[in-house]
Amino acid sequence: MKSFEDYIQAASKNGRPPRPGIVLGVRMCLVALKRLEIDDPNKHKRSLVVVAETDRCLPDAIQLVTGCRLANRTLKLRDMGKMAASFVDLATNRAVRVAARESANERSAAEYPELDRLEALARAYRTFPDEKLFRADWVKVQLQPEDVPGSHFQRVVCEQCGEGIGFHREVRMGGRILCRACAGDSYYELL
Repeated sequence: MKSFEDYIQAASKNGRPPRPGIVLGVRMCLVALKRLEIDDPNKHKRSLVVVAETDRCLPDAIQLVTGCRLANRTLKLRDMGKMAASFVDLATNRAVRVAARESANERSAAEYPELDRLEALARAYRTFPDEKLFRADWVKVQLQPEDVPGSHFQRVVCEQCGEGIGFHREVRMGGRILCRACAGDSYYELL
């Protein structure tokens, strides 16, 4: 596995250091992989699934360190608004949830008063020990068969809009097969 500094270098853009959230996310991933005893995430391409609890910097850091992605169905997003993620090793049936401690944000300003807020956060996220930055707990994550990488399910067609629906995401309502949007669970409104 690459070192923390290797990942930080990979996350740097145009010579600029990565945002504090990326630094924290990289550290979070390294803590989780260590707990799960995964030395090389590349060897766990289909057996490691990560559930990110925010849509901010964390998913980018997860993809960088673990190789888990939305497209290969190994990165899941359950936006809870928290800087946290659960790392599930399907091969061993073990999972660890790592959450950032809010107290680290407060301590960063006190620890580095000469720096502006973002620089203080980045420095704290690089230097604070893992115990000050994170809480890590063994958890059980129940993944549905259709959420496991490599699973294939027959697609069905929404009887109202005619769009295809995969991975058992349809809703059966009034004897009809509907997509979630036609069943009333839409994030958009047709104009």
